[in-house]
Order: sequence, then structure tokens, then C-alpha cells
Amino acid sequence: MRRRIPALLSTPLTALAVLVSVLAPAPAARAATSTPIGTWAASPTAAPASDTTVYENQTLRQKVHTSVAGGTLRVRFTNEFGTEPLVLGEAHAARPAAGGPETAVDPGSDRVLRFGGSASTTLPPGTQRWSDPVALPTTAGGDLVISLYLPRRTPADTVHSSAYQRNFVAEGDVTGKSDLAPTATTTSWHFLSGVAVDSGSGRATSALVTLGDSITDGTQTAVGANHRWPDLLAERLRGDARLAGTGVANAGIGGNRLLRDPNPVPGSPAESYAAYFGESGLKRFDRDVLGQPGARAVTVLLGVNDLGAPGLAAPASEEVSASELIEGHRQLIQRAHQRGLRILGATILPFEGDTLGYHTPQRESVRRAVNTWIRTCGAFDGVVDFDAAVRDPDRPGRLLPAYNSGDGLHPNDAGMAAMAGAFPLPLLY
Repeated sequence: MRRRIPALLSTPLTALAVLVSVLAPAPAARAATSTPIGTWAASPTAAPASDTTVYENQTLRQKVHTSVAGGTLRVRFTNEFGTEPLVLGEAHAARPAAGGPETAVDPGSDRVLRFGGSASTTLPPGTQRWSDPVALPTTAGGDLVISLYLPRRTPADTVHSSAYQRNFVAEGDVTGKSDLAPTATTTSWHFLSGVAVDSGSGRATSALVTLGDSITDGTQTAVGANHRWPDLLAERLRGDARLAGTGVANAGIGGNRLLRDPNPVPGSPAESYAAYFGESGLKRFDRDVLGQPGARAVTVLLGVNDLGAPGLAAPASEEVSASELIEGHRQLIQRAHQRGLRILGATILPFEGDTLGYHTPQRESVRRAVNTWIRTCGAFDGVVDFDAAVRDPDRPGRLLPAYNSGDGLHPNDAGMAAMAGAFPLPLLY
């Protein structure tokens, strides 16, 4: 969502369920005495041809927000959409400097990340890799800084484009420096897709994965504030004695669709950005949900882009019916249950009066039909009624004005808090 509106893959739904098998991730490295638990995640996408960003002899310093604490950690790097080997010259993890500039880290917390004992590694195209475990205590609800040195010419072709977090680029290998002089600032995460912490301390126990689109990704929230609804939900979990060890892995991608991959109309403006929308929820489910360390449950909040994209950043022929969206959800339910995950259905938020051109009376009818099914089908292990939490009671087809970011589609920070507050915590007991 946001400026995003993913497009379709011409493959039928039945075939999509088969295609995901080729994307199943390699298992995460395990510590000798504990099971890794996801404390942070970002789902990678390809970059469009219009994104000509290239790094060479530069360091990326990227900040992430952890959801659950641990005594050791490992970091997942990714070259899943690259066409050339990704050479990681050196990588470090550290806590931010207390009270210092955004570019600074606490030197006493700085740790070199290794890969099979080596300080450098190369990821072939289409792969991801976890670092070795390293002792670095993390704080639940705190920040972690990952510094990555790219010695060779590296197109920025594996990315999570909407981080809502300021990250920095500096010349040379300054991964081990307590501060750096940035030559550029970016609000994307590159080549970085996960952080896991140990469960041996008794703090981290399992992970909740939030599969979604830009509403889950945090579109229209304040940059650097960590006001995405999954972040705010993580705060609630930490305050519950039974759930305080639950990590939250955010698998939201702006513009993502449940049923179809990006498919911009040739010659349309969407060709310059649609790749950022990511592969369909059906296709990426194995990697972005089942592949999260310690995953025990998943929420699914997808469908608004399936409704709104046709005729904008996707062909008009890709208009969807309620039955198609329901079938897509049924496939995810089956696959989650096959792997022993609890799956929670989330109702699609209202978007009447949106400024993107998503809303039509027919699409509103489909949205309501899908939401009724989510609430009443009994196929999910629980329901999170986000629609009820943020809609205007006087005009239930639109967002409550106090929660409207201004585009009629995305909740603002207050709306995100309302969503987090509407999550029934007993669903995770």
C-alpha cells in the first residue's frame, strides 16, 4: 500500500502453492544450548530497474528494533534477489550509543559477526545466511545497530524499501568505528532480513509473525518512532507475564498482495516501483513465516491491495472476488497447520474515501464479505478484528477520522496503537 499496489502473477492459485517450495529457506544456525527466536525481521524484495543504487567500498550502518531480549544473537543477511554474489567484507553488531548521535554505537558492545568462524563471507544469488551466534545481551524493545562493509561493486537489488528508520552509508570499512561520517542517509534496509536471540536465558520463548502489507509495515508512521502496530503489540506482550518472552517478527511489505506478484502494466509509472511490493503472500509464506526462528503463531492481514491494485499498478483484469481471497486464506491456514503454527485471521481495514483510488462500492462489498468469512468461518485459530477497531461507527466503510493518516487507507500512529490494543492476547496463550 502507500504508493504501493502489487501486481499479479499469471500463475493460478493452485500452482502458487507448489511454487513456494522452491523458496523454502535454509534452516537457521542453532546455538549449542538454545533455540534461536526471532526478535526482528524484515521481508526482502527485489528492486525495480529504476533503482540504480550501487555500493562499493562502503559501510552500511542499519538500525533495527528488537522485540524480545536474549544473551546471544545472530543476524540473517540476504542476497535472495541478487544476480551476482554478495560479498560481505565484514559485519558488526552493537548497541546504539546512549545519548549519542544516530550514527554512533556503544564501543563496549561492538561485536564482530562471523560466518563459520570467518569475518567475511559470500552469498550466492538467491540465498540467505545466518551469522554465527555472538554474545551480546539485547534489551526487549531496544535498538541494535548492524554495520556491514561491502568491498566490491554491489547493486542494491535485495531490499526492504520502507524501513521507517534512518540508516547511514559511509565510505570505506568503518564497521568497527564507534561513529562514522555518513555520505548518505536511507530509509531502507539492504541485505538484512532478520535477528534472532537465544532462548536459553528464559527470556525469549517463541515468535509471533505478522504477515501483511503496508499497514503492517508501518506506512505513514513517524520515522524512527517504531510505531508500527507489531512494535506496539510487542510492548503489550512484554507486559503480560505469560507472553513476555514472545518475539514479534514483522513480515509486512508495502503494497503486498495475498494472491499475486507485482505485475505493473508495461509503460505505466508502476514499473518504477512495483518490484518493492514483493512476492505474493502465498509465495513468500514459507520463507517469511515458516522460516522465522521460533515461530509459533502468525497473523494474516492481507487483501486490501488485491482489491485496490487493479487498474492502478496492476492490470484491471486482476480484479478479485471474495471467493478468490477466501481460497487464498484457506491455503495459508492449511500450510500453517501442517507446520504446527497457530494462524490468526485479521479483518481488512476500511478504505472508503481513500486518495489512492482503491475504493469502489463493489470492492467494499467484497471486503465486507471476506471479513464476515474471517469472523465466522471457524477455520482460523482466532480472529483479530482490526476493522472493528479502527472504523468510523457512523460510516463503517471508512477509517475513524482520528485514526486516518490522511490518505483514507493507512492508520496514523494513533490508529496503529488502536490496532495493537485490539489484539486479544489470550489468542497466544
